[in-house]
Amino acid sequence: METESLGGIHAVESILQRAPATVQQILLAQSRNEKRMQAILKIAASQDIAIERLDARELDRRYPQIRHQGVVALCRPVRPLAETELLQLLTRLDRPGFLLVLDGVTDPHNLGALLRSADAAGVDCVISPKDSSVGITPVVRKVASGAADTVPFCQVTNLARTLGELKDAGYWMYGAADEAADHYTAHDYRGPVALVMGAEGSGLRRLTREHCDVMIGIPMAGAVSSLNVSVAAGICLFEVVRQRNLQA
Repeated sequence: METESLGGIHAVESILQRAPATVQQILLAQSRNEKRMQAILKIAASQDIAIERLDARELDRRYPQIRHQGVVALCRPVRPLAETELLQLLTRLDRPGFLLVLDGVTDPHNLGALLRSADAAGVDCVISPKDSSVGITPVVRKVASGAADTVPFCQVTNLARTLGELKDAGYWMYGAADEAADHYTAHDYRGPVALVMGAEGSGLRRLTREHCDVMIGIPMAGAVSSLNVSVAAGICLFEVVRQRNLQA
């Protein structure tokens, strides 16, 4: 069975808390102080997850590319939603849908941070094209601190076509761009919405922009002209949360 290796005390503890069913085995360095591992050991025992204790040098030898801090979780890979499953997911919602669309994010650290923000904001699904974009990798899972295993993630063949289908389903598309004149707080996000964020550096592609109903921007008061995509997405996501909480 295919597995992925996830290392680090915080990352392993997070996935055990959020998605223990995906963890097949825990590898633990014998020479490390197990006081720091107590939470991991407790959850693993409660879920009947096998623990193998290894010499620290053996763990280093097996996983030289991982900063494991003495613990590695062997996990089942995350399976992205199929495009048909995305539409099924949206039809089952009992409230206005909330989507985050990523147009070509290639940095796994950015995707991990975006998934973490999406989880915190209650996003129903993160959508990304299959081509020229990063998928769910071990690095993404580590940075996401468990969110990669809880937030539905769908990679689509044709992003423009998917945006068109979402518009037909009643979703309003808000594209983020540095040069946009509309302030990101100036719109009503209480209906079915999709926030559309562009790639690092290049932003939204032309076809993606054409499918957006409104372009929104975050005003910049300092010398920096733009924000990292994960930071910008977090700001916009929580404006949606703020408005919906006021409505509730």
